[in-house]
Amino acid sequence: MWLILAFASAFFLGFYDIFKKISLNENAVIPTLFFSTVMASVIMLVLVVVSAMGYLTPDQLMYVPPVSGGDHLRIILKTVIVLSSWIFTFFAMKNLPLTILAPIRSTGPLWTMLGAFVIFSERLNFFQLAGVLVIFVFFYLFSTAGKLEGISFRSNKFIWFLIAGTLLGTCSALYDRYLLRQTDVMAVQAYFTFYQTLLLVPVLLLLWYPGRAKTTTFQWRWSIPFIGIFLLIGDYLYFYSISLPDSLISVISLVRRSNVLIVFLFGAIFYQEKNIRKKGIYLAGILLGLLLLILGR
Repeated sequence: MWLILAFASAFFLGFYDIFKKISLNENAVIPTLFFSTVMASVIMLVLVVVSAMGYLTPDQLMYVPPVSGGDHLRIILKTVIVLSSWIFTFFAMKNLPLTILAPIRSTGPLWTMLGAFVIFSERLNFFQLAGVLVIFVFFYLFSTAGKLEGISFRSNKFIWFLIAGTLLGTCSALYDRYLLRQTDVMAVQAYFTFYQTLLLVPVLLLLWYPGRAKTTTFQWRWSIPFIGIFLLIGDYLYFYSISLPDSLISVISLVRRSNVLIVFLFGAIFYQEKNIRKKGIYLAGILLGLLLLILGR
């Protein structure tokens, strides 16, 4: 059951990334991120209110229960980690081709698995070790494809933004294993969404608004609300799969990252990005490494 939920989450997250790219193309990053979280907060606010009024009951999937002060602090910590990851990733997505972004993002489960080995005292078996080596080899080859488009993996700051966002996403995934085993899934999603919006208000007012005339102009686009909507659906399926007792965070992270196939194909077909054949081969190599990691489980 949890594996089916992870694949469904990957599907919705693929379109979540596509709506991000459409929204960010020649558009300001911070307000785009802010208004997409506002849309998600409005939806979750409705669920919190109807739960408090008794229209939703604890036996229903969409019910949002009250949580303790300690739970709120743990959710705030998750929000800070995820929001930091998003800011880095949004800037990278705005300035990098999707066919560059997708393979780098696909390495996220590798770091999650390595973190699980360190934190939870797991060990690499033959398949997992082979998977790690294959991913590193094809990631290096992929960096050579980036050079053909004038993108240096060493000197391009947006590559480093993307790597930082991916590593912070790994921290979030490892933290989720701890958080979602003791706090209700809907409560985490609801308050996590609220805290995102609240934390983005000072970022918007203090960092973006004073210098908005010197940066890219913000334009409202139809795709912005869909960022929040598709993320809510994808995250709910992801959180629910992790909360199940027999689920494995390392496998869920691998399956969830299969959303890069949707993103890569979108960049190849609709944006007609360069060197698709070569980058496609390298992406396939990275995904082969991820498959070996799954077999190792």
